Amino acid sequence: MQKLSKQQYKYLSLFAGIAIALFFYFVNPFSVGENACIVLSIAVLMITWWVTEAMPMPVVALLPLILFPILHISDIKSVSANYTDPVIFLFMGGFMLGLAIEKWNLHRRIALGIVKITGTSGNRIILGFILATGFISMWISNTATTMMMFPIALSVIHVIKEGGGAGNRRHFNLSLMLSIAYASNFGGIGTIIGTPPNVAFVGYYEKSYKTNIEFVDWMLLCMPIALLLMITLYFVLTRVLFPNHIRSNDAAKKFIFEEYNSLGPLSVAEKRVLIVFSATALLWIFKDLLNQSQDLVKLDDNIIALIGAISLFIFPSGNIKHTESLNETDEHGFQGSLLEWGDTKKMAWGILLLFGGGLALASSLEKTGLIKNLGDWLSQYAGGGFTLLLMVTIISIFISEVMSNIAQVIVFSPVVCSLADSVGMNPLVLGIAMTLAASCASMMPMGTPPNAIVFASGHIKIKEMMKAGFVINLVAIVLITLFCWFLLPLLIKV
Repeated sequence: MQKLSKQQYKYLSLFAGIAIALFFYFVNPFSVGENACIVLSIAVLMITWWVTEAMPMPVVALLPLILFPILHISDIKSVSANYTDPVIFLFMGGFMLGLAIEKWNLHRRIALGIVKITGTSGNRIILGFILATGFISMWISNTATTMMMFPIALSVIHVIKEGGGAGNRRHFNLSLMLSIAYASNFGGIGTIIGTPPNVAFVGYYEKSYKTNIEFVDWMLLCMPIALLLMITLYFVLTRVLFPNHIRSNDAAKKFIFEEYNSLGPLSVAEKRVLIVFSATALLWIFKDLLNQSQDLVKLDDNIIALIGAISLFIFPSGNIKHTESLNETDEHGFQGSLLEWGDTKKMAWGILLLFGGGLALASSLEKTGLIKNLGDWLSQYAGGGFTLLLMVTIISIFISEVMSNIAQVIVFSPVVCSLADSVGMNPLVLGIAMTLAASCASMMPMGTPPNAIVFASGHIKIKEMMKAGFVINLVAIVLITLFCWFLLPLLIKV
């Protein structure tokens, strides 16, 4: 059988997406209302084109801007608001920090330092990144954590490539990128403040049930889940799906030490980027303490990321020596700011569109009642007890693949808590399971912000992310369900 050409596969994928969407519209298999049926059909079309890569993913993400107004689902003003959601600017600020770190070679210095500590074995490097990323993500947002680790991981990939040696570097690159995204997600579930969905659910529960969820109680339940997920992640990536067989060798070690020493002392520009980067990270970590201690300014992750990014365009580089950046040295030897606008041409602008499209789709799924219909269906067919818990966890993790996890938790919190009340279950059992599962989506770039960030690296194909993510999702479903059923009632008293 003759293999399809890329052009043939593209058009086949395009027509397949349209055909499946039309089937959902005309057959209406779930018997939903007219607007809900249209939104569901558009969702099917977008997901099909995303999965088959019929068109670039950011281009597919623009469809709501065209289809929702034309089909009278939402006006263009309402739809376009999703593409300027505050989290988009968190991405933008983080990407600019990463550009500055890369531009002035600071990422290479950090990467060489990490490899000096972990050794040049591929598996040890991946384990080091998983543990470091997961620990940081427990205390600051998973998105901010990924933003920090992403340029460092890219540099490690480059360092290992230059070091030579036998092994599957394609698998190593893929595993390292996936490891920082997934470890950020898993670390984030370990504490209440680790990821926005945790905060959203705790806020809803405490307001609705007038009962506080203690920070330590959450950690006692969720920290073991996070650690087990990270350990499982290491073995799945390095031993099952993508073994790299990159072994430590003397030549590679010698190369790493020589390269690190050749960097010399920190340049003025490196020091200034490091100061901005460190100040941004410290603000992310201590923003709650700062907000509570004064009323003059209120900070959040998005504002902090933009402050850091704008600072890079203000502070001069202080370097006289010309580099390969886009800056030109003038007659006085001044080389410009740490970042110039021309540097941003390297930024992954498409990811911002991709995330905006996901938010627009999620908003319409909610407004047309499809999410509520799902809750009603669950209460009708799921029964109660362990089976209901398992179904909520499964549905939550897979819905989060195509829907913003924070939006999902906001929408689903009242659904699952009222569902638990109606069948006589502790609402925390279903609520926490739903919340944790929403942060563990691993198959699609738009599932969580960290997934989207690493997908922008170019080292991950959508099919590879889906393959690894499906296995990780299954592990997460089992762990979350068992922990919430057996341990939650013992650890959190209500």
